[in-house]
Amino acid sequence: MSADQIMTVAVLGAGTMGNGIAHVFARAGYKVILRDVEQRFLDRGLDTISKNLDREIKKGKLAESEKGAVLARLEPATDMAAVAQADFVVEAVPEKIEIKRAVLGEADAILRPEVILASNTSSIAMTTLAALTKRPDRFVGMHFMNPVPMMVLVEVIRALQTSDATFSATMELAKKLGKTPVAVNDAPGFVSNRVLMPLINEAAYCVMEGVATPESVDAVMKLGMNHPMGPLELADFIGLDVCVDIMHVLHEGLGDPKYRACPLLKKYVAAGWLGRKSARGFYSY
Repeated sequence: MSADQIMTVAVLGAGTMGNGIAHVFARAGYKVILRDVEQRFLDRGLDTISKNLDREIKKGKLAESEKGAVLARLEPATDMAAVAQADFVVEAVPEKIEIKRAVLGEADAILRPEVILASNTSSIAMTTLAALTKRPDRFVGMHFMNPVPMMVLVEVIRALQTSDATFSATMELAKKLGKTPVAVNDAPGFVSNRVLMPLINEAAYCVMEGVATPESVDAVMKLGMNHPMGPLELADFIGLDVCVDIMHVLHEGLGDPKYRACPLLKKYVAAGWLGRKSARGFYSY
């Protein structure tokens, strides 16, 4: 299926990434089926989309009169059967292979044969996920950056099985969203997390070893390297548990001890200090 034939998109998962992905598709004029397992997750996701649209209106990026039309293009659903009408699907459920296996399998079984199934996974091998479906040639990675409405990058990741037509359609679709797609081949962490996570990990070692405080580490990277956020502030934003999970994927996938998660990161996760979402990480919120 070409990008021009795609009218209805389904997003599986209404969490942080899922509601952001649904937001940008609805804002670009697509009908969006937003599916999650419970109504409360959908309500929370739709509330976030509404607030983010208000932010765009305040910044002059969206006319106030357009908000209603964007929200009207969103169709929340708890039943997977609603996804059957989609022309393109993006999976954005938690980074657990068991959850992804179940959700991808369920969607794969009801989608029309020509429909492309994409995953927003930030670390699990795309080739592994493609093999869980009956449409491996129509499976691709579409890795959006958080916060999705603001960040222009989309890593389009080619599984070993992805066809040229699937890859081209996904690249074109990302452009229709106003994003900048970058082609990446399947490897642990892709490009974004393979480069970013060791940076965050090394920043955590600097704190653990008493080289500098979190504030000082972040100040050096912001003022000296022109980063908009320091690595530890960014780690809190992403979630320290997510950072540790991705380091484990890199360590296991590449087999190099340099990818071992910093003990301080693991200790914070064990304490439940996960960053912004738990009100405490390297900083208090």
